[in-house]
Amino acid sequence: MTRKYSSISIETTLQSTINSSTTSITVATGTGTALMGGVTLAAGNVDQFTVAIDPDTVNEEIVFVTGVNSDTLTVVRARAGSSGVSHTAGATVRHVLTSDDLTFYTTGTATADAAIPKTLTTTTGDIIYASSANTPARLAIGSTGQALVVASGIPSWGTITATPRIGQVVTTTTTNSTSTTSAGTVDVSGLSVTITPTSATSKVFITTSFNFTANTVSSTYFMGLYSLLRGSTSLTSAFVGGYYPSANGVNTVVYPVASVNYVDSPATTSATTYKMQMNNLYGNTLIANSGTYSIQITAMEILV
Repeated sequence: MTRKYSSISIETTLQSTINSSTTSITVATGTGTALMGGVTLAAGNVDQFTVAIDPDTVNEEIVFVTGVNSDTLTVVRARAGSSGVSHTAGATVRHVLTSDDLTFYTTGTATADAAIPKTLTTTTGDIIYASSANTPARLAIGSTGQALVVASGIPSWGTITATPRIGQVVTTTTTNSTSTTSAGTVDVSGLSVTITPTSATSKVFITTSFNFTANTVSSTYFMGLYSLLRGSTSLTSAFVGGYYPSANGVNTVVYPVASVNYVDSPATTSATTYKMQMNNLYGNTLIANSGTYSIQITAMEILV
């Protein structure tokens, strides 16, 4: 409970006799507000206001007021080492400071003295740890990409040197189809992904797969080139080709598949874009993802 006090409380008297266990007492008409001396108590039995009934007599009893309704007080009896006794109408009711209050604050002061001071931390992200038994110490925030490690029994920030592991995965999915009739290089529509590495030493693993074909051509062959780029830098390329073998006079289309699995070292913590391009080398029209299937390009950061 929160203890409440007033320096302007005015003593009053009981309006009627109470027994040793009564928990609702009434003071003289119109004096409840003056007794509380400007103090209000929150609902729910969470605050207390200390009064003595029959103070400075053999019948003195300390009670805690926990609720007030005009001149009627809800009380907890027999506090601060006193005993619950009967009191007659006209008995003095006075706001007091008791040994229980002083003990409460002495204990609170000792608790506060033992608390970790807020001034121990100076920067957002600081960590408090025990440098030895009962001795708090400050560990300043580490750098981006560092992890909490232990060295000689003391926590510190460091770089994890364990087995490489995946830090993040970014995927772009598309059903777009891309076609080109010229020998110029064009982007494969929708097959672009952007990832922001958390460490400049990270690797980025790129993977994608999609089909190629061509429209009906006078020749039975077609050929193209597909490439993976980081920004405008080509990382890897491969040829793709197909033909239209005739069986009983009917052309059958062959669908070769472009597949990329590439580990890159971008050496940056900036946003990095990877994309696929293609180039028509031979044939009327080269088509990527001609069936408009759901295809993906995925970038995985590998922390090393």
